[in-house]
Amino acid sequence: MPADTVYGLSCSAFDESAVDRIYRIKYRFEGKPFIILISDIDQLKLLKIDPKEAEPIKQYWPGGLTYICNAPKTPEWLQRGTKTLAVRLPDHRDLRSLIKQVGPIVSTSANLYARKPATSLAEAVKYFGENLDFYVDVGKIDGLPSTIVKLRSGKLEVLRKGAVKILD
Repeated sequence: MPADTVYGLSCSAFDESAVDRIYRIKYRFEGKPFIILISDIDQLKLLKIDPKEAEPIKQYWPGGLTYICNAPKTPEWLQRGTKTLAVRLPDHRDLRSLIKQVGPIVSTSANLYARKPATSLAEAVKYFGENLDFYVDVGKIDGLPSTIVKLRSGKLEVLRKGAVKILD
């Protein structure tokens, strides 16, 4: 389904078996956590993250900015031993509405590990075939992946350049 920047694989962040299934489907076996999409900053509380954690990036949300925040109390199947969680408040009204109804969702690019993300339904089907429960087709998506940042020494450090330019 579209994840506001690229096509993504998604499931409820609170369904451990569904999250594990996405790791298996993608052949992603290292401990790197998936991005979690939220509908508003208050949903951070559902992930056991203090909403004050989002203070440094509020000006960029909603949008294509993923923020790695401290999450020591977040379930292990989400933070994968890192004690952090990558979260994003997407700039897509329909997606935020869905997340508001179902709660935070896992989102990871629709590709097999280390391959180019799918930009169309046809590419996603080529990667995953019948391994997914359903597909949502919105045509071709040529968006940039999200920018990923982390707070280090009081400043935002860019870990991956993408859809959002960080102001100095």
